[in-house]
Amino acid sequence: MNRYLMLALLLAITFQSRTFAEDLREHVESDYQLHLADLFDHFHRNPELSLVEYQTAARMARELRSVGFDVTEGVGGTGVVALLSNGDGPTVMMRADMDGLPVEEKSGLPNASKATQKSPITGEVVPVMHACGHDVHITSLVGTARYMSGHRDDWNGTLMLIVQPAEERVIGARAMKQDRLWERFGVPDFALAFHVTSRDRSGLINVSEGSPYAGADTVDITIHGVGAHGASPHRGKDPIVLGSQIVLALQTLVSREIAPREPGVVTVGSFHAGTKHNIISDKAHLQLTVRSTSPETRKTLLDGIHRIAKNMGRVAGLPDDKLPEVVVSDESVPPKSNTPELARRLRKAWQEKIGAAEVIDEPSKGMGAEDFPFFTTDPDIPSVYWSVGGTPQADFDTETSGGAPVPSHHSPLFRIEPEPAVKRGVESTVVALMTLMGTNK
Repeated sequence: MNRYLMLALLLAITFQSRTFAEDLREHVESDYQLHLADLFDHFHRNPELSLVEYQTAARMARELRSVGFDVTEGVGGTGVVALLSNGDGPTVMMRADMDGLPVEEKSGLPNASKATQKSPITGEVVPVMHACGHDVHITSLVGTARYMSGHRDDWNGTLMLIVQPAEERVIGARAMKQDRLWERFGVPDFALAFHVTSRDRSGLINVSEGSPYAGADTVDITIHGVGAHGASPHRGKDPIVLGSQIVLALQTLVSREIAPREPGVVTVGSFHAGTKHNIISDKAHLQLTVRSTSPETRKTLLDGIHRIAKNMGRVAGLPDDKLPEVVVSDESVPPKSNTPELARRLRKAWQEKIGAAEVIDEPSKGMGAEDFPFFTTDPDIPSVYWSVGGTPQADFDTETSGGAPVPSHHSPLFRIEPEPAVKRGVESTVVALMTLMGTNK
């Protein structure tokens, strides 16, 4: 008898799981056709730059208010926080970034952006494009809000939706935190985010237990020298020669001080010095980007940069008051590391509700950075950051056969297939939220 009861229970659970999955797919399909497709088109045609996302923020606030969220605007500049309280349970945060890039769109799409905007950095009027897919993120966030608001009987807790500005400049999350985000709205029990990617086929969910995004440090090295005539180098201390020695010495940090299987990047992206052929300058300036996926590697690299720069100055015979100066910018971001047990839990839920063939675990081959970690550290909050594919398989097939390559993020040719990307963004987010907040979890 117990065996039959167990079988009945398993069948009931299977039926409920299938019913939820079918309801979710049908809801998202209908909502995309009736609302989300037009919303995506609006956002894609009307991108805005970091820190001046005024119209985007206003539209997001209006969309979220319309489905019952308590919305606060102007958090950390143009940030939006929307809360939906639904009884006792965990508080779960879901973030979507909303800024575009100063890129002229050349995708050839019928809804290609023709927007221009005054840059808050240079003051110049520049073209603007959603060249990183943030239009997918905010459209999916609205779709998620609409589903969760309409299915309140199925979950308990508080849903916190964050519309973040200035991710492209990695300063928006920090600005929201500095605006007393957690003090004003509460510290979430879990934090979630996803990014659409051109590297995976449309709709594919990629979640790793490791570090989906690297930490990035912006480093400046000022090299002092003693100016002299180019024909009399012995009368000076040449900062260009010293700078060149520092550039070469920095390459040993990754090759000789980091374990071979531990990721790390030290790139000197800019070297400026001098004004004329026959003048030895008295100053040179190096600009570096430093990437790592763990706090330990980050410390090794930054400590090594300080050590190499200072001591190469000593090798050149500079006095202590003229040794190279190393400055790490405030715009640096720590690595994003997923909480392993939470990543495993959500991966299992996506496999069950969306399909095992739609979920992969492939660590990123690049060292791109993102400022979402500012939300999940100090205090540490269990979190998962996943990706959703946005490129049709046919485009990969074309590239493989020698045709046009798939454009990368930040390219003027960047193009995402919006329907499967937005739908899967909503579906994956709703499944994650129901896994953490659902009454049948």
